Amino acid sequence: MRALVQRVSRASVTVGGAVVGEIEAGLLILICAMEGDEEVQCAKLATKISKLRIFRDRAGKMNRSLQDTGGAALVVSQFTLAGDTSRGNRPGFSNAARPEEGRALYEQFAQELRELSIPVETGQFGADMAVSLVNDGPVTLWLDDRAD
Repeated sequence: MRALVQRVSRASVTVGGAVVGEIEAGLLILICAMEGDEEVQCAKLATKISKLRIFRDRAGKMNRSLQDTGGAALVVSQFTLAGDTSRGNRPGFSNAARPEEGRALYEQFAQELRELSIPVETGQFGADMAVSLVNDGPVTLWLDDRAD
């Protein structure tokens, strides 16, 4: 699985003019299931993200996790994280999981975060979404379970 994680002071996702997910301080997690991914990757990535020490402590150092701060997660599916531009300027997405598999893994990932006591809001899988955020820091991390 691949994820782009952004520390935010607030974030929301809108579909067809209606807000479907919204959080205050926490993490916006753009997530992509890759071909061959299984549920075990969901649990591994959710645990890693929940423990990332990227929130400020009293001294201003990035030393606290989402679990430590009680922050929320806004999880948004984004198959374009699988984009491959090695063969030209038009990205290919054949490395992304098929839609039915991607949906199941996306939902499983969100559930894994909930089981870690993280408040979770989500986007709408497969929809044309408008994501709004205030990146805090800015802090943005790229995670790929195949590279970790």
